[in-house]
Parts: sequence; structure tokens; C-alpha cells
Amino acid sequence: MSQAAKLELSDLEWEVLARNPTLVEMTAAWQAAMARYPQAVALDDPMFTGAVGPGTIGTAQVDFAFSVQVSQRYPWGGKRALRGQQALAEAAAAGQDLIEAKLQLVEATQWAFYDYYWSERALALNRENLQRWQEARQNAEVRYKSGQAPQQDVLQAEVEIGRLQERELQLRRMQQVAKARLNALLHRSPEADLPPPAEPPPPDQALPSAEQWQQLAIQRRPDLQALYQRLAADQAALALAERDFYPDVEVMAGYNSFMPERPVRPMVGVGWNLPVRRDRRHAAVREAQARTAQRRAQIERLIDQIRFEVQEAYELLRESEQTQRLLARTILPAAEANVREARAAYIAGRIPFVTYVEAERQWIQWREKYYEIVAEVGRRKARLERVAGGPFDPSSHQPADAIPPSSPTPP
Repeated sequence: MSQAAKLELSDLEWEVLARNPTLVEMTAAWQAAMARYPQAVALDDPMFTGAVGPGTIGTAQVDFAFSVQVSQRYPWGGKRALRGQQALAEAAAAGQDLIEAKLQLVEATQWAFYDYYWSERALALNRENLQRWQEARQNAEVRYKSGQAPQQDVLQAEVEIGRLQERELQLRRMQQVAKARLNALLHRSPEADLPPPAEPPPPDQALPSAEQWQQLAIQRRPDLQALYQRLAADQAALALAERDFYPDVEVMAGYNSFMPERPVRPMVGVGWNLPVRRDRRHAAVREAQARTAQRRAQIERLIDQIRFEVQEAYELLRESEQTQRLLARTILPAAEANVREARAAYIAGRIPFVTYVEAERQWIQWREKYYEIVAEVGRRKARLERVAGGPFDPSSHQPADAIPPSSPTPP
């Protein structure tokens, strides 16, 4: 990446997703959740029991006596399937958590990129402004030496040059912080070199409506989908608690040589637990019902929060895009014409230096404001796409980079 001519935002996002340890952590959590499924549906290990009669060892008076038995416990029908459904739902929720982590990383990357872009453009602009003020100082010195302007004009130009030099120190600090943030996302040293940022992609011609963004967000927000999966896990836990009123069955087969008659020595049998502790089981059902109700309330609350977050991010982005168009079409051309006329008028001696200074300040302010708004549009678009679950794509209910967790087939 350090060898690239320009730092492209799309390339940066891929690099962050490939290098950042957050995704390694979340992927491991998802894989751990997937590994619970075969454990949840597996039968208990069979039991082997053996016994001998010590008094029959090493004597010729009686035959050697022993008994062996093998048993296997089987849960009541449906319990294993419900445990598997619960494990799969938890694994699917972990998969949605992984997608959410990806979206958050992409948003953080875009914010850091636009901070870096803004600091680079502001530094270049500040250097250009510094050169303009040095030329203005030379003009003021010429007019002062010829007696056409007071010395205050020269001193005022020196003040403006010093102000821009101070601004350069601030911008360099902002640039270094932005580079350190990007390097942290890339899992690199904070001092590592980065190429200059490329121009960001142009804003969309027509921003979809807030209602469309909200609908897509509710369909595909990973944290909401994770809650739905956890609700499915809670419902499986509730059904499992209700099945706990039924007994588990244990079958056995054995051979007992302690029996004097050979025909009765082979044995088979069946056993089951007696679910008589019904208070405990009723309490487990009530607990599962309460957890299910709690999860439903969490879903409703999150839907309300999603609608608000999307609306807020949408309004902020729309404001920034309108401001960018206003600056590009109206304010910047007017400010440029104003400073051009003010410079010519000052050189011709038609206006005082303070009027020219004010025109230059406004020109500098609005040019810096424009690049700040460009970066702000990028950051606010990143925010909107994150709270909506990904870029706007009406043809799909899932983000383009979603990772649908694969699931084993339940028994």
C-alpha cells in the first residue's frame, strides 16, 4: 500500500477487512458458535458397567462369577432437534455479529480516510494561500516604499502570513493523527507511510428517500437480524423447557453369571427418569417465556432506534450535499471574483488594504470550507450506510458483503 501512487478508498476498505484483527476475533466467535451444533444434538456416551464376585476368583469350588451391562440414554423425542435449533440460531446470530463488525470497520475506515483527505487538501490549500499572502506582502512593500501605502499594510500582511503558518502546524497534527488512525485499522505501525489520498467518489445524483433507507435498514440491519435469531433460540429453549415434562429413556443389555440358571443370565431392560419435580420445570418454562417476551421487546425497541438513526443520518447527509452544491455553484465563484477584484483594486489604490485582507480571508475560508464539506459528505454517507446495514441496493435484502452463516442439517 505504501508503494501506491494514490490511496483509493475501495482498496483501503479491502485492506482493512483483510488485516484488522477485529474480524479475526469475530470470525473465531462465529466458528465457536457453529461448533456447538454437533455437541447439542449428540447422544450421551453409552455406559458400561462390570462387576465380579471376589470370592469366586482363584477357587475350584465355584465358577467365576461376573456381570456386564451396556446402557444408552435417549432423550424424549424432539429434544435433540430443539437443542440443535437453539445452537444453530445462536450460531446464526454470531454470524450477524460478524457482519455488523464488518460494517463498523468499513464506516471507521471511511471516516479515517475522509479525515486524511481533508487534512491533505487543507495543507495544500494552506500552502497556496501562504504563497498568495507572500505576494501580497511584496505588493504592500512596493506601495509602502513608493509612499502609496502605510507601513501598517506590510505589518498586516506579516500577521496574515503568521496566522497561516500557525494553521499549517494544526493541519500537520491533524494529518498525522489521521494517518495513525488509518494505520491502526490496517494493523500497522502508527508511523508507517501512506500514499496521498485519491479524490473520493462523486456524490450520488439522486439520494433515495428516507423511507426507502428505513425499509432496507429494517430488512438487513445485522444487529436486528441477530436479535431475530436469538429470539428463535429463545423459542427453542421454551419448547425444550416444555418437553422437559416428559421422561428420557434408557435402554440396557447385560449378562449376569451370578444367576444359577444359564437361561436367565442374559438380560435386557429399559428405564426412565420420573419428572416429578414439576415446580422446577414450571419455573423453567416461566423463565423461558419471560426471556422470549424480553427479546420481542428488544426487537421493537431496536426497530424504533433504527428508524431514528436512519432519519437522522439521512437529514445530515442531505444537508451536507446541499451545502456542497451551494458552495460549488454560488459561494466559491462569488468569493473568487470578489478577491480578484479586491486585489486589482488595491494594487490600483482604489481600496484600503483592510478591505483586500477581508476579501482574501473570505476566499480562504470558503475554499477550506468546501473541502471540509466534501469530507463531511463522505463521513455522513458512511454513517447512513452503516445504520442502514450497507450501501443502498433496492434489488437485495442483504448487504452485498454479507456472510450468511452455513448451518448443518438438524436431525
